[in-house]
Amino acid sequence: MIVPRKNAGEVVPLEIVERCIYVIRKQRVMLASDLARMYGVETGALNRAIARNPGRFPPDFMFQLTREEVVSLRCQIGISNADRGGSRYLPYAFTEQGVAMLASVLHSDRAVQVNIAVVRAFVRLRELMVSNKQLAGKFAELEARVAGHDEAIQNLFEAIKAMLADPPGPKRVIGFNRQNEKP
Repeated sequence: MIVPRKNAGEVVPLEIVERCIYVIRKQRVMLASDLARMYGVETGALNRAIARNPGRFPPDFMFQLTREEVVSLRCQIGISNADRGGSRYLPYAFTEQGVAMLASVLHSDRAVQVNIAVVRAFVRLRELMVSNKQLAGKFAELEARVAGHDEAIQNLFEAIKAMLADPPGPKRVIGFNRQNEKP
């Protein structure tokens, strides 16, 4: 059983969880080091608990990052470098299902609370993605409707200008003209 750190009683805010979700291999995942920090355990202890239960973490629940992915993440988020005292092993990434499975491996109230927060964060991200897709669809629809209006508006302005412009040639006199009258 994993022994939590001293600050294990704190609940993880949703915003913190959301910042720890990355897109790797076209999947939303969380790194083992971030999860260990949230659970209040050492990353090594988390990895050992996973190693004791390999059947619970198939490849669609968890995978190990490649060196290229680690370098990319290091550039993006500043994870530690193995040459300077960082992790000597390639980190694990957990999909939403893998994070949910961690609750069965980590037997603590904190693990349950963290998993609830993580599931809520994944659900919120899914909802945001759906609303963004809906917004993008409405924007495309509006753009398609307005696209034809530019030419119509330009034609309308030209017609108004033509009506306001003086007609070519001499002005025709309208009304009574005394100069042309014979006495």
